[in-house]
Amino acid sequence: MITKMKKYTFLVLASAYESFLEQLREAGVVHVTLKAEGMAENEQLQQTILEAEQLRHVIRQGAPDQLLEEYNSVLAKMEQVRRDMQRMEVWGDFSAKTIGALKDAGYTLYYYSCAEKQFSDELGVRVNEKEGRVYFVSVNVPIENDFCVAETLSDKCAKDLEKDMEALHALAVAAKARIEAWAQANIPSLEEQLLETQRRIDWQRVTLSTDSMAEGSLKLLEGFCPVENCEALDAMLADQAVYYEKEDPKEEDATPVKIHNNWFARLFEPLTGMYGWPNYNEFDPTPVLAPFYLLFFALCVGDAGYGLALILIGYLIYKDKLKIEMFSGLGPIIMALGVGCTVVGYLGGTFLGIDIYQAAWMPDWAKSVMFKAWIGDGKGYFMNYDIMMVMSLVIGVFHICLAMTIKAISYTLRYGFRKMASTWGWLLLIVGGIITAIASMVMNLSEQATSTILIVIAAISALGIFLFNTPGRNPLLNIGSGLWDTYNMVTGLLGDVLSYLRLYALGMAGAMLGAAFNDLGLTVLGESPNVLTVVGFVLIVVFGHVLNLLMACLGAFVHPLRLTFVEYFKNVGYEGTGKLYRPFAK
Repeated sequence: MITKMKKYTFLVLASAYESFLEQLREAGVVHVTLKAEGMAENEQLQQTILEAEQLRHVIRQGAPDQLLEEYNSVLAKMEQVRRDMQRMEVWGDFSAKTIGALKDAGYTLYYYSCAEKQFSDELGVRVNEKEGRVYFVSVNVPIENDFCVAETLSDKCAKDLEKDMEALHALAVAAKARIEAWAQANIPSLEEQLLETQRRIDWQRVTLSTDSMAEGSLKLLEGFCPVENCEALDAMLADQAVYYEKEDPKEEDATPVKIHNNWFARLFEPLTGMYGWPNYNEFDPTPVLAPFYLLFFALCVGDAGYGLALILIGYLIYKDKLKIEMFSGLGPIIMALGVGCTVVGYLGGTFLGIDIYQAAWMPDWAKSVMFKAWIGDGKGYFMNYDIMMVMSLVIGVFHICLAMTIKAISYTLRYGFRKMASTWGWLLLIVGGIITAIASMVMNLSEQATSTILIVIAAISALGIFLFNTPGRNPLLNIGSGLWDTYNMVTGLLGDVLSYLRLYALGMAGAMLGAAFNDLGLTVLGESPNVLTVVGFVLIVVFGHVLNLLMACLGAFVHPLRLTFVEYFKNVGYEGTGKLYRPFAK
């Protein structure tokens, strides 16, 4: 839900303007209308923004560049030594001093490797073999052929390199300790400094957005305040030497939006923000997005066992017992999605890839609420079609019809009925036709009555679609526009509805893959289990279901977003180009 706003225009004496801004910031309820002009050219503002970015950089890294470069340099050396250790391991222990003495005595050593089947004693002295290759030394005779590869040795053997690695590890521990000590001593003060720098940026932006009038003796400023805060703001202004006007925002005003939703819808506000926040004169899509995204996600995962796993993971993240940076703060929404997956998975009859509707150990009363029991024929089909496929299409039709209904109502309130005749015509034709078809089947309407109702609906809809789609324009142009709109609507709606089949396809794919891992695990377990087969069964099942859960959640995150951002937002006419309410405050 979008909070109602009031637009304020302040006119203040230049001599009292700084004091007025202090009081306005103290009140902390006015979103000042910022102007782009002059912002990029103002050197003081740009310098302050650069200072803030530098502070954020240090805070984000946790230390200055110098300490981090020192630590990363040690890590790079450790990686090089590790690679050298792997390369030198096959050559065993040796002394670089001894090899040098041999060279001084006239013995030059050449190092090679080749495939084991191609090695012969004539090539040189075998030193070691690894992964089908023989490593050998040739004395005083360099080898030139197509199958021997010259090897380059380090000055140190693997044993000496291991000592170097231990020394570097100690340096890395010390460098990391210095970083942590610096962060503990300095990050709090840097965060406070960043906050103060951001306050200066806000102040400078507000002053640059102020218009000077009467040769600079008056200052003009515009802003917006939520209706519930207007009384307190008016009381503050009454004590100031300021003239102000308060009015309702107009369509052309850049009115910010303050979103206010219940606890459930608030969980899904980040998804709305990914697309874009609503304009002030639009509607907030989050209350509709939230339940449908939850349903779509649950249908894509489609497994009650995975739902319980998500509830546990979300709870651990919420309680800060499981620290995953990318999921920080998302514990509640993960738990909500887990609950949805558990309920939908149970109703669909799937638990960790097991068809619990067909399971003999599942009591009949527990099966009676599943889709297969009260919708289908007991085998998962409704009118010879898979129940979940039918449900996906039905949900898609309902979702799109709901979008068209919301668009018709919200746009009518915004622009008036005359400009929305075509939208209402399509809504009446599609929704009215669907309702009539359902009523005909449920209430056993006669064929004549059904035909009459559909003809009336089509006639009324045609008036809005073809004649009154653009008031005041030539009727012939309106008819042509209506025909083009009809082509786009028919082809677009068909594709939109079919897009919802992805809910069925992803759910079915996850269930089949989970069942496949179960079957593979049971095959390994065999009819006469022992310790090895039990371990193999556990490893296959655990790894398989973890992998399946990750893939299912990835698909369940992306595809419901697509259905929301493309199919739903397109049919609901959502723009999403608004700016959030950010008051000028301390």
